[in-house]
Amino acid sequence: MHILNHKEKQGGVVKCSLLVFVTLFFLKLTTQAQSLDKSLYFKQPAKNYLEALPLGNGQLGGMVFGNPNRERIVLNEKSLWSGGVQDADRDNAHAHLDEIQRLLLQGKNKEAEQLLQENFVSKGEGSGHGRGANVHYGSYQTLGDLWINWLDTASAYSDYNRILDLNRGVATTTWKRDEILFSQVGYVSLTDDVLVVHLTASDKGAISFSLGLHREENAETHSLDTDQLMMLGQLPDKDKKGMRFASVVKVIPVGGELTQDPDHLTLKNADECLIILAAATDYNIDSPALRGANPKGKVLQVINDFKPKGAEERHEKAFLELFEKNGFQLDKRERMVANLSTPERLLRYAEGHPDSQLPVLYFNYGKYLLISSSQPGQLPANLQGIWAPEYQAPWNGDYHLDINIQMNYWLAEPLGYGDLAEPLHQFTANLVENGQKSARAYYNAPGWVAHVISNPWYFTSPGEGASWGSTMTGGAWLTEHLWEHYRYSRDTAFLATYYPVLKGAAEFLSSVLIEEPEHQYLVTAPSNSPENTYLKPNGYKGHTAMGPTMDMQICREVFGNTIQAANVLGTDRELVGQLTEKMARLAPNEVGKNGDLNEWLHDWDDADPHHRHVSHLYGLHPYDEITPWGTPDLAKAVKATLLQRGDGGTGWSRAWKINFWARLGDGDHALELLRKLLQPAAGDGTKIVMGNGGTYPNLFCAHPPFQIDGNFGGTAGIIEMLFQSHGKKETIRLIPALPADSSWQAGEVNGMHARGAFIVDFKWKEGRVVSGNITSLKGQECSLLLPKGMTIVDEKGKEVISNKRNESMEVRFNTNPNQRFLLVPY
Repeated sequence: MHILNHKEKQGGVVKCSLLVFVTLFFLKLTTQAQSLDKSLYFKQPAKNYLEALPLGNGQLGGMVFGNPNRERIVLNEKSLWSGGVQDADRDNAHAHLDEIQRLLLQGKNKEAEQLLQENFVSKGEGSGHGRGANVHYGSYQTLGDLWINWLDTASAYSDYNRILDLNRGVATTTWKRDEILFSQVGYVSLTDDVLVVHLTASDKGAISFSLGLHREENAETHSLDTDQLMMLGQLPDKDKKGMRFASVVKVIPVGGELTQDPDHLTLKNADECLIILAAATDYNIDSPALRGANPKGKVLQVINDFKPKGAEERHEKAFLELFEKNGFQLDKRERMVANLSTPERLLRYAEGHPDSQLPVLYFNYGKYLLISSSQPGQLPANLQGIWAPEYQAPWNGDYHLDINIQMNYWLAEPLGYGDLAEPLHQFTANLVENGQKSARAYYNAPGWVAHVISNPWYFTSPGEGASWGSTMTGGAWLTEHLWEHYRYSRDTAFLATYYPVLKGAAEFLSSVLIEEPEHQYLVTAPSNSPENTYLKPNGYKGHTAMGPTMDMQICREVFGNTIQAANVLGTDRELVGQLTEKMARLAPNEVGKNGDLNEWLHDWDDADPHHRHVSHLYGLHPYDEITPWGTPDLAKAVKATLLQRGDGGTGWSRAWKINFWARLGDGDHALELLRKLLQPAAGDGTKIVMGNGGTYPNLFCAHPPFQIDGNFGGTAGIIEMLFQSHGKKETIRLIPALPADSSWQAGEVNGMHARGAFIVDFKWKEGRVVSGNITSLKGQECSLLLPKGMTIVDEKGKEVISNKRNESMEVRFNTNPNQRFLLVPY
């Protein structure tokens, strides 16, 4: 046992009058608790992680339970995965392709699916049917737990508050015990790459606790020096070369005595304390098969480089800079909710009571989660973001390519967070090498393919089940985000860098198309409409098909994007000609006998009429080939589809439907879906339910269980209600789907990014736009649906164009780089 006395300031922690400090701190908390649109508020400690407060800097995550007796902080490191690199391709699978396609062309879908299951799925155990922690595919896993066990707990605590400030990225817990005020401030630093916990008390010598790091398996913890604990571990893999990882926690006290034991540290009678934690793995993002630096050395370097002085200010400045790039406000505010906790507000809202700031809070929480779970140079946010308490995460916490990872990033570009989508862009590019192998193995095709699931090892093979694992357009869908980044930024250097990725996806799809006999359309085969089941007229329920509608929409999109990209870059004229010819022959969108949009090539019924996936509406959103103004008949069919499917579904499904209804211009129905998405979800988040989703007490989206895509998709849906710029002309539309609800009739947004490289701010009152401005970043021609009674003027006050009609009017005007235009009443 080692003992240190800490009577002076340590490591830059400045001693002050703690009584004054904490008194002022509590006064500050009173004000913060009223920030109904930028804070989560709890009146008691978390009972499970669905009440805990998430912190993160993209790579390192923490979930703060806020227990004054035994504090638990769940830890995550984004690259901590079991499993490893594998060859899951069946090298000779393409030998069966012709027969599978022949059976499909003959209408023998049952036989085709049986043959596909036998010969055209992944080699080995695949994802372990979503439980791959102990198979080669692997699972995202928690790093473990940081425990702070307070020693003086004989008396009960009172005056408890726990708040997450979204704009600062800081979680604060306060309580009183024996008339002493305590505070715990936690954050994961964007600038210093550490988790920081700052403990203070109103009386000197009041801070006494023991501290430990714990993981249930594959790790050991031991003391290191006199003020540190280190956890070292390695996750399992078949070749016994699984991920190595390390974490170090350091205690920096003011006053008191610090005692070291083999597996924990004890601090008694301190005035103040900082707890600093760092974590790392040996994952190599560019070459996963090659291990990176020793994680032990990495975390020790981070700990040694940390400068306590000004740490919180550095983090807050960096976080605020990102958070305040954009904003959304609704003017109406209800005093009745001022003192309610976040769970109480959710319940009250579900009962039909007004809370105008709850949708704004949900919007702000979505962008908070993106900032906290996705930063440049990292892996993308996964199904749980970076907040998983499990060793076997639901569905392995992996990257589902049939909507989920894409939904995570729908909000990035319109909010000006294109840099935060860089992990998705790089991940897509990193799939190409394995995707080329899969394309040859299964289709004997050029280009690259990724199917339904992937992981940090860039898995591109089909899934292990024919019923869901054969969707062939997952990778192609990912390339949409590359083109969208260009549409928003007009960055030709970016486009040139990623053009080979887009081109490879187009080459693959172009090469695998076959001609169906009825109309001689070109279609994909074999494929699925993600996770859905059709019902043929003969009663057969199946999954394997040719030319599902979503595939055809994605083909049109990828071909079109590649053609446009090649033209911008002045390259590949021959390929442009080939894609243009094939694009014209792709199976079109078709309206079925019930007035809805067909999901499959034929007008087959759904085995489940209310299925959570509505993949055939991809053409409405995120793709924009279907619009109310451009294709009104298809838009009508889309609406019929949505009404038939209903408003139920899992969390992310409801989130997608918000986007659908917003694209249709129906703000009332979009708001109804948002209300359903915000319905309180019960349980501890462990049960997988393919039913109606909602929202947990900490605003995590309930699939259920927790799945973060619903948060991001819901935020994107709110954006679509307020602001759009899609379609062939990329026309900017202000409040295109504003609900009639009175609380939405006045508000403002700022920092919204539009396709064409524009930044837009505007205000509205009584449901009408009253002011705004548009800044052109690249000098593109601007298309705007100018509200009635509004005039566009340049920065010198010169009129550009006025709308004196009694309705909105589409206008186009030229701009120069960094030129600003104002929207004013005429």
